[in-house]
Amino acid sequence: MGRQLVPLTLDNLPDLPKRCRGCVFWELDPVSGEAAVKAGHPDLEKEAWISAVLLEWGSCGRVVYVDEVPVGFVLYAPPAYVPRSTAFPTSPVSPDAVQLMTASLLPGYQGQGLGRVMVQTVVKDVLRRGFKAIEAFGDAGWTEPACVMPAEHLLAVGFKTVRPHPRFPRLRLELRSTVSWKADVERALDQLLGAVQKEPALRPL
Repeated sequence: MGRQLVPLTLDNLPDLPKRCRGCVFWELDPVSGEAAVKAGHPDLEKEAWISAVLLEWGSCGRVVYVDEVPVGFVLYAPPAYVPRSTAFPTSPVSPDAVQLMTASLLPGYQGQGLGRVMVQTVVKDVLRRGFKAIEAFGDAGWTEPACVMPAEHLLAVGFKTVRPHPRFPRLRLELRSTVSWKADVERALDQLLGAVQKEPALRPL
Protein backbone atom coordinates (compact mmCIF):
# COMPACT_ATOMS: atom_id res chain seq x y z
CA MET A 1 0.00 0.00 0.00
CA GLY A 2 1.60 3.28 -1.13
CA ARG A 3 0.95 6.15 1.30
CA GLN A 4 1.74 9.80 0.73
CA LEU A 5 1.00 13.01 2.65
CA VAL A 6 1.25 15.86 0.16
CA PRO A 7 1.20 19.59 1.07
CA LEU A 8 -2.20 21.17 0.34
CA THR A 9 -2.14 23.62 -2.56
CA LEU A 10 -4.73 25.12 -4.89
CA ASP A 11 -3.83 22.36 -7.36
CA ASN A 12 -4.89 19.48 -5.12
CA LEU A 13 -7.71 21.32 -3.33
CA PRO A 14 -10.23 19.47 -5.57
CA ASP A 15 -9.05 16.22 -3.93
CA LEU A 16 -10.74 17.21 -0.67
CA PRO A 17 -14.21 15.73 -0.11
CA LYS A 18 -16.88 17.86 -1.78
CA ARG A 19 -18.52 18.88 1.51
CA CYS A 20 -15.14 20.03 2.87
CA ARG A 21 -14.15 21.85 -0.31
CA GLY A 22 -17.08 24.22 0.17
CA CYS A 23 -16.91 24.43 3.96
CA VAL A 24 -15.69 27.69 5.50
CA PHE A 25 -16.48 26.87 9.13
CA TRP A 26 -12.95 27.68 10.32
CA GLU A 27 -11.86 30.03 7.57
CA LEU A 28 -14.48 32.74 8.21
CA ASP A 29 -16.14 34.18 11.31
CA PRO A 30 -19.71 32.93 11.93
CA VAL A 31 -21.41 35.95 10.30
CA SER A 32 -19.19 35.99 7.20
CA GLY A 33 -19.43 32.22 6.90
CA GLU A 34 -23.22 32.29 6.92
CA ALA A 35 -23.22 35.11 4.35
CA ALA A 36 -20.90 33.12 2.05
CA VAL A 37 -23.20 30.08 2.23
CA LYS A 38 -26.29 32.19 1.54
CA ALA A 39 -24.55 33.84 -1.42
CA GLY A 40 -23.75 30.40 -2.80
CA HIS A 41 -19.97 30.72 -3.11
CA PRO A 42 -18.33 29.21 -0.02
CA ASP A 43 -15.98 27.21 -2.28
CA LEU A 44 -14.55 30.45 -3.67
CA GLU A 45 -14.05 31.78 -0.14
CA LYS A 46 -12.25 28.55 0.77
CA GLU A 47 -9.97 28.89 -2.23
CA ALA A 48 -9.26 32.54 -1.41
CA TRP A 49 -8.40 31.64 2.21
CA ILE A 50 -5.99 28.87 1.21
CA SER A 51 -4.39 31.14 -1.38
CA ALA A 52 -3.84 33.91 1.18
CA VAL A 53 -2.36 31.55 3.79
CA LEU A 54 -0.10 29.95 1.18
CA LEU A 55 1.25 33.36 0.21
CA GLU A 56 1.73 34.67 3.76
CA TRP A 57 2.58 31.56 5.82
CA GLY A 58 3.01 28.58 3.52
CA SER A 59 1.17 25.29 3.19
CA CYS A 60 -1.59 24.93 5.78
CA GLY A 61 -2.50 21.30 5.29
CA ARG A 62 -1.76 17.86 3.92
CA VAL A 63 -3.74 15.61 1.62
CA VAL A 64 -3.44 11.88 2.29
CA TYR A 65 -3.17 9.52 -0.66
CA VAL A 66 -3.19 5.74 -0.61
CA ASP A 67 -2.20 4.19 -3.91
CA GLU A 68 -2.65 7.67 -5.45
CA VAL A 69 -6.29 7.88 -4.29
CA PRO A 70 -7.14 10.81 -1.94
CA VAL A 71 -8.46 9.35 1.31
CA GLY A 72 -8.13 12.18 3.82
CA PHE A 73 -6.70 15.55 4.75
CA VAL A 74 -5.63 17.73 7.66
CA LEU A 75 -5.78 21.54 7.98
CA TYR A 76 -3.78 23.72 10.38
CA ALA A 77 -2.67 27.35 10.69
CA PRO A 78 -1.66 29.99 13.26
CA PRO A 79 -4.76 31.21 15.15
CA ALA A 80 -4.53 34.66 13.50
CA TYR A 81 -5.64 32.97 10.26
CA VAL A 82 -8.57 31.11 11.87
CA PRO A 83 -11.42 33.58 12.58
CA ARG A 84 -13.87 30.96 13.89
CA SER A 85 -11.53 29.99 16.74
CA THR A 86 -12.44 33.14 18.68
CA ALA A 87 -16.09 32.02 18.79
CA PHE A 88 -15.37 29.01 21.03
CA PRO A 89 -16.00 29.17 24.80
CA THR A 90 -12.47 27.89 25.46
CA SER A 91 -10.68 30.35 23.15
CA PRO A 92 -8.23 31.86 22.49
CA VAL A 93 -5.62 29.50 21.09
CA SER A 94 -2.22 30.30 22.63
CA PRO A 95 -0.05 32.62 20.50
CA ASP A 96 2.88 30.16 20.62
CA ALA A 97 0.77 27.41 19.01
CA VAL A 98 -0.50 26.45 15.59
CA GLN A 99 -4.16 25.47 15.53
CA LEU A 100 -5.03 22.02 14.25
CA MET A 101 -8.32 22.97 12.59
CA THR A 102 -9.75 19.72 11.29
CA ALA A 103 -8.80 16.34 9.87
CA SER A 104 -10.72 13.65 8.08
CA LEU A 105 -10.21 10.12 6.76
CA LEU A 106 -12.58 8.08 4.62
CA PRO A 107 -14.25 5.35 6.71
CA GLY A 108 -12.51 2.51 4.88
CA TYR A 109 -9.09 3.90 5.86
CA GLN A 110 -9.70 4.53 9.56
CA GLY A 111 -8.11 2.37 12.21
CA GLN A 112 -4.94 1.82 10.16
CA GLY A 113 -2.70 4.32 11.92
CA LEU A 114 -3.14 7.04 9.30
CA GLY A 115 -4.61 9.48 11.84
CA ARG A 116 -1.52 9.24 14.03
CA VAL A 117 0.73 9.66 10.97
CA MET A 118 -1.22 12.79 10.02
CA VAL A 119 -0.62 14.32 13.46
CA GLN A 120 3.05 13.35 13.38
CA THR A 121 3.41 14.99 9.97
CA VAL A 122 1.90 18.21 11.33
CA VAL A 123 4.25 18.00 14.33
CA LYS A 124 7.24 17.70 12.02
CA ASP A 125 6.15 20.73 9.97
CA VAL A 126 5.27 22.90 12.98
CA LEU A 127 8.57 22.08 14.71
CA ARG A 128 10.42 23.16 11.59
CA ARG A 129 8.55 26.49 11.66
CA GLY A 130 9.59 27.20 15.25
CA PHE A 131 6.27 26.86 17.11
CA LYS A 132 6.11 25.42 20.63
CA ALA A 133 2.81 23.56 20.46
CA ILE A 134 -0.24 22.49 18.51
CA GLU A 135 -3.66 23.28 19.94
CA ALA A 136 -7.13 22.18 18.89
CA PHE A 137 -10.72 22.48 19.98
CA GLY A 138 -12.17 19.04 20.57
CA ASP A 139 -15.80 17.95 20.53
CA ALA A 140 -16.54 15.90 23.64
CA GLY A 141 -19.96 14.99 22.26
CA TRP A 142 -18.76 13.93 18.79
CA THR A 143 -21.01 11.38 17.08
CA GLU A 144 -20.38 11.83 13.35
CA PRO A 145 -17.91 13.53 10.98
CA ALA A 146 -17.92 17.29 11.52
CA CYS A 147 -15.66 20.35 11.39
CA VAL A 148 -14.61 19.96 15.03
CA MET A 149 -12.58 16.83 15.74
CA PRO A 150 -13.52 14.35 18.47
CA ALA A 151 -11.76 15.20 21.74
CA GLU A 152 -11.28 11.49 22.39
CA HIS A 153 -9.21 11.11 19.22
CA LEU A 154 -7.01 14.10 20.06
CA LEU A 155 -6.33 12.71 23.53
CA ALA A 156 -5.47 9.34 21.98
CA VAL A 157 -2.68 10.84 19.87
CA GLY A 158 -1.03 12.75 22.74
CA PHE A 159 -2.98 15.99 23.27
CA LYS A 160 -3.69 17.15 26.84
CA THR A 161 -6.63 19.28 28.01
CA VAL A 162 -5.52 22.83 28.85
CA ARG A 163 -8.98 24.39 29.20
CA PRO A 164 -11.78 21.99 30.05
CA HIS A 165 -15.37 22.40 28.86
CA PRO A 166 -18.29 19.95 28.84
CA ARG A 167 -18.54 20.14 25.04
CA PHE A 168 -15.57 21.98 23.49
CA PRO A 169 -12.38 21.55 25.52
CA ARG A 170 -9.18 23.13 24.21
CA LEU A 171 -6.36 20.64 23.94
CA ARG A 172 -2.61 21.10 23.49
CA LEU A 173 0.31 19.02 22.28
CA GLU A 174 3.59 20.37 23.68
CA LEU A 175 6.26 20.03 21.03
CA ARG A 176 9.18 20.28 23.44
CA SER A 177 8.08 16.93 24.82
CA THR A 178 8.27 15.49 21.32
CA VAL A 179 11.77 16.75 20.53
CA SER A 180 13.36 13.66 22.07
CA TRP A 181 11.50 11.42 19.63
CA LYS A 182 11.58 13.82 16.70
CA ALA A 183 14.27 11.82 14.90
CA ASP A 184 12.35 8.60 15.47
CA VAL A 185 9.18 10.20 14.12
CA GLU A 186 11.03 11.42 11.04
CA ARG A 187 12.53 7.97 10.39
CA ALA A 188 9.15 6.29 10.86
CA LEU A 189 7.47 8.80 8.55
CA ASP A 190 10.11 8.35 5.89
CA GLN A 191 9.73 4.57 6.01
CA LEU A 192 5.95 4.70 6.17
CA LEU A 193 5.52 7.18 3.36
CA GLY A 194 8.23 5.71 1.19
CA ALA A 195 10.12 9.00 1.21
CA VAL A 196 13.55 7.58 1.98
CA GLN A 197 15.90 9.02 -0.59
CA LYS A 198 19.64 8.51 -0.76
CA GLU A 199 21.76 11.63 -0.98
CA PRO A 200 23.19 11.93 -4.48
CA ALA A 201 26.85 11.04 -4.59
CA LEU A 202 29.13 14.01 -5.24
CA ARG A 203 30.99 13.62 -8.49
CA PRO A 204 34.40 15.18 -9.05
CA LEU A 205 34.51 18.02 -11.54
